[in-house]
Amino acid sequence: MFRKILVANRGEIAVRVIRAAHELGIATVAAYSDADRESLAVKLADEAICIGPAPSKSSYLNISSIISACQIADADALHPGYGFLSENHRFAEACGETGIVFIGPPAEAIRCMGDKSAAKAAMRAAGVPVTPGSEGVVGSVDEALAVAADLGYPVLLKAREGGGGKGMRVVAEPEGLASAFEMASAEALASFGNADLYLEKYILRPRHIEIQLAGDAAGRVVHFGERDCSVQRRHQKLVEEAPSPAMTEALRRELGEAAVRGAAGIGYRSLGTMEFLLDAEGHAYFMEMNTRLQVEHGVTEEVTGIDLVKLQILLALGHGLPMRQEEIRLSGHAIECRINAEDPLRDFRPSPGEVTYFYPPGGPGVRVDTHVYPGYVIPPFYDSLLAKIIATERTRDAALARMRRALDELVVEGVATTAPFHRQVLEDPVFRGGAYDTGLAEQVVAALIERERGAGPQAARADRAPAV
Repeated sequence: MFRKILVANRGEIAVRVIRAAHELGIATVAAYSDADRESLAVKLADEAICIGPAPSKSSYLNISSIISACQIADADALHPGYGFLSENHRFAEACGETGIVFIGPPAEAIRCMGDKSAAKAAMRAAGVPVTPGSEGVVGSVDEALAVAADLGYPVLLKAREGGGGKGMRVVAEPEGLASAFEMASAEALASFGNADLYLEKYILRPRHIEIQLAGDAAGRVVHFGERDCSVQRRHQKLVEEAPSPAMTEALRRELGEAAVRGAAGIGYRSLGTMEFLLDAEGHAYFMEMNTRLQVEHGVTEEVTGIDLVKLQILLALGHGLPMRQEEIRLSGHAIECRINAEDPLRDFRPSPGEVTYFYPPGGPGVRVDTHVYPGYVIPPFYDSLLAKIIATERTRDAALARMRRALDELVVEGVATTAPFHRQVLEDPVFRGGAYDTGLAEQVVAALIERERGAGPQAARADRAPAV
C-alpha cells in the first residue's frame, strides 16, 4: 500500500480522493494555491503544501512545482483528480522520471487518447465505430474548408488535446469556418498549451453516452455500464444518469464490448471512460476517451456499489481487477445534478464570492460530494462546481422524485447557483419521458427565463428552500 499520496487538485475531487485514501490507511498531502489556502481539502489532508499563486498556470498547471511538492512531502504517489494536468502525458512522464507513482494510466495511453486523431485511428484499428472526420490535424483554414466540403456541414472543430468543451466550435456553413478556427485554436492554446485542431462531422442533436471502464496491469479490462450525459450546455455536462433511458440490453452490450476492445487495444490500465455519440437512428460513434477519473464517477458507483476511486488507487499499485465482467451488476437508478456557482438566468454568469449559508440535502439515497462550507469563499480563478447531488432509487421515476426533494432541501446563500435550472430540468416533460438529447438544456433555459418573466423575479430567482 502507498504510504502517502499527494493530491494535485482542488475542490470536491480533492476531498473525494483524500477520503478514499484515508479509508485505505494512506496519508495525504493537499497541494493548494494561494486562493485555496482555506479550502476543505487543506483542512482534511494530513499535510498541505502551497504550490503557487492563484492562477492555474502558476499552481495547478505548474508541473515542476507539483513534483517539488511531492518530493518535499516524501509522497510515493500522486493523484491528479480531473481537469488541470490529469490528462497531460508529460506530467505522467515527469512523475515516473522522479520515482513518483502516477495514479492513472501509462503516459503513452494518455498521449495516444489525448491526440484526438491518433485516438480515432487506434479505435478504428480496434473495430470501434468512429465519427467521420479528418485523418489528422487540420493545419489551416483552407485545409479545414476542404475537409468540411467532403464531410458536409455542419462540422465540429475540436482541440487536439484536452476536453471539457474547450477549443470546440460548431460550424454551420463555410463562411463561419475561418473565425471559428481562430477562436477554437486560441482557446485550445490557452487551455492546453497546444493550438492544434481536428475536424469531424457534427451529429445533430445526439445523445451523449459514456462507458466507464477499468484495466489492470495484466491486460484485463472490464466496463461498468453507461452514463447518459446528454443534458449539457456548450459541451459542459450538467446532469448525468445511469442507466441511460435510451439504452437497450443489446446496445449496452455492444458499446461495452467496443469500449473494452478499444481500451485493451492500447494496453490501457487504470480508470477511463469511452465517450460515444448516439444518433437518432441508434447508431453510436466513438467521440473520445477520458483517461482519468470522471466528474460523474459517483453515478456509476451508486448503481454498481463499487468505489471507483479506491479501485483506481489499487490498480496503480499493480493489483489486478477484483471482479470479472459477469460479476458487475447494475442495480437501481442514479441521477446527478452538478450545482455550480453560476446564474442560469444571466447566461450562466459565474458567481464567485462568500457562501454565507450552506445546507446540503440528506436522507436515504441522497449523496452530496462537495467542498463547500458556510463562510467558504469561492475564488474566481477556477471551475465553479460547488457540489454534486446524486439521488438513487430502484426506478428512474423514483430517483427523479428523490432528486426533486433533494433540490428542495438545498440552501445556498451568498452566491447564485444553477439549482433553479436543475429544478426546471426535472419538471421538463421531455426529460421526464427520457427521450431527450443534447439540445435539451437550451430549451430548459428558455423555459426558466419565461417562467421568471411570468412569476416575477423573486419567485423565479428563489435559490433556497424554506427556512430550516
